[in-house]
Amino acid sequence: MEGQIHHGDLLSSVDKNGVATLTLNRSDKHNAFDADLIQQLISELERLSNAANVRCLLLRGNGKHFSAGADLNWMRSMAQQDQQHNVDDAAQLAHLMKLLDTFPHPTIVYVHGCAFGGALGLICCCDIALADIEASFCLSEVKLGLVPATIAPYVCRTMGARLARRYMLTAESFDAEQAQQMGIVHHLTTTNTAEATLSKFVGLVLANSPAAMSSAKELIHHCSEQPINAKLIDYTSELIAQVRVSEQGQEGLNAFLEKRTPVWQKGHPDNG
Repeated sequence: MEGQIHHGDLLSSVDKNGVATLTLNRSDKHNAFDADLIQQLISELERLSNAANVRCLLLRGNGKHFSAGADLNWMRSMAQQDQQHNVDDAAQLAHLMKLLDTFPHPTIVYVHGCAFGGALGLICCCDIALADIEASFCLSEVKLGLVPATIAPYVCRTMGARLARRYMLTAESFDAEQAQQMGIVHHLTTTNTAEATLSKFVGLVLANSPAAMSSAKELIHHCSEQPINAKLIDYTSELIAQVRVSEQGQEGLNAFLEKRTPVWQKGHPDNG
């Protein structure tokens, strides 16, 4: 693994296989995010999204909890600022969520301990969500007189408006099994099997064409945001026409038909 980069409360690394890991490292504050941590995450996501050696992203937290959401002292301090400053500040969190949601490579999040408030936004923006069976979740904002505004588009998209009504209005906690039933989490694991499970899912995405996965992510966003009409149908037809004649599209088809490993998979002669 390349050396870890410390960005204040964020650790960042990229291993030899192109797996980037961002680790929330503010465990004394339960990895709650403030303006500094949000900016650190934004900077790293922008850098990693343009890094040629990155193939997937893993998001996790150090300490007992994934994240307690927004730092309440930071939120309280914003009351001393004017309206425009508050809007600009909130826009940074919204920008972070958008960057994570549209990251060009597969994103995997591992949740342990508590995931409260804004932390659910991070989870819902990731492609694959794994959680410890003992993890707990809560959209706690209304208990504090707040609303989960910037994360709402991603949370509502993930769990649906009906469930969002219940859990955003009651601020009740729910466990990992409930989170899985809601679609917030895909797979549950235990503390003892977490690393093996993460390695399994990382291996699954590394076995696939990087270009095809990036195109698939764009396709999913496109299809989920538009009605099924002539414009969308034309888009999908043009996309597959482009991909199947692309370098990686041809390599994948040829490798399958020739019963060999494609060049992007670990162990191929061209990959060392």
